[in-house]
Amino acid sequence: MSSELQNIKNRFGIIGNFPALNRALEKSIQVAPTDISVLVIGESGVGKEFIPKIIHSESKRKHQPYIVVNCGAIPEGTIDSELFGHEKGAFTGATATRKGYFEVADGGTIFLDEVGELPLQTQVRLLRVLESGEFMKVGSSQVQKTNVRIVAATNVNMMKAIHDGRFREDLFYRLNTVQIDMPALRERKGDIHLLFRKFAIDFAEKYRMPELELEPSAVHYIENYAFPGNVRQLRNLVEQMTVVERNRHVTVEKLAEYIPMETHLPMVVNTPNSQKQSDFGSEREIMYKILFDMRNDINDLKSLTSELIKNRGNSDLSNQEKNLINRIYTPEPQQNTAPSSLLYFEDNSNPTVQTPTIISSPEDSYEDFEDIEIEENRPESLSLQNNEKDLIIKALEKHKGRRNKAADELGISQRTLYRKIKQYNLEE
Repeated sequence: MSSELQNIKNRFGIIGNFPALNRALEKSIQVAPTDISVLVIGESGVGKEFIPKIIHSESKRKHQPYIVVNCGAIPEGTIDSELFGHEKGAFTGATATRKGYFEVADGGTIFLDEVGELPLQTQVRLLRVLESGEFMKVGSSQVQKTNVRIVAATNVNMMKAIHDGRFREDLFYRLNTVQIDMPALRERKGDIHLLFRKFAIDFAEKYRMPELELEPSAVHYIENYAFPGNVRQLRNLVEQMTVVERNRHVTVEKLAEYIPMETHLPMVVNTPNSQKQSDFGSEREIMYKILFDMRNDINDLKSLTSELIKNRGNSDLSNQEKNLINRIYTPEPQQNTAPSSLLYFEDNSNPTVQTPTIISSPEDSYEDFEDIEIEENRPESLSLQNNEKDLIIKALEKHKGRRNKAADELGISQRTLYRKIKQYNLEE
């Protein structure tokens, strides 16, 4: 780091060594001696206001006025008067002639913050100032000259604003002679703890209280927080905790009360011990898993039905129950053979119709019905089998061979998983 850059950081209290931040400061120092227009791009709260201060302080205009104008805070009806002035009687309430910022700042620098919020009519006036240095007060026909340097900043997507007709393209390119990009705080993870310590020291001195200190786990937490409000949010956080908290050692639990780590499903949150990506992330694999879950539910229902038949016996079944069992257990035609666990009895109401009944024995088990469904009655396609095998392999690899964990991941019983491992020769 050059001594000039370090001096700038010291003078303006800028903390951090992130390369993009250093690049923005270096560009500010380089363009400062010139009079070209600069556009600072960055999210709200990243510290865009430091750039025009640096440019003005390092320029030949440093002894002339420096005026900050928040374009988004001035009502549309009065912004022309604020920027360019007005004549007495130009509008209701104009009881005297007033100088505008461009007249007051003649020879100096004007910082137009949130320039993307300027009304279109004001954009036309500003473009004329940039091109010729000329402007007219509101209510006046006399052209005045001014010599100001303009540095603008915005957090608006300017290309979208131009496309939507909210910002003039010619004005954008006139302002954007040099563009300086300020990085968001979430991109500067290594600087977050440094900034926290700087703010903690400042507020401890201001409020005459002991300095806050982060525990190691809290440091890791705060460095991985997104900080949508950027440096401004971090500063406010430290000030609030300095005043409110009695314990000067900040734990990760206490920090989470102020800035809860937000997760937006179905985003996968990575932790140091987690895999970089889920093994079951693709849509096709998710669909297969859903199908396997549905099949498992059906098998469970069949198992329950078989238990009911064992307990009640065929003679206690109503015609409706017999029809339901017939629909569930009737096999698809396969070489005119029926599963060994099914027998047929005559339906007295229709002698030509044969209805299946299940003869249960103590040797019957859940495996029997499951095997009938999967292997005999519902032959699967080759592609489905391959994907089922791949999913089982991935689950076993993910859980390092622990079959109970793999079965939970796949949404099937351990017994089913054991049978599938044997079926696909996956014991090794």
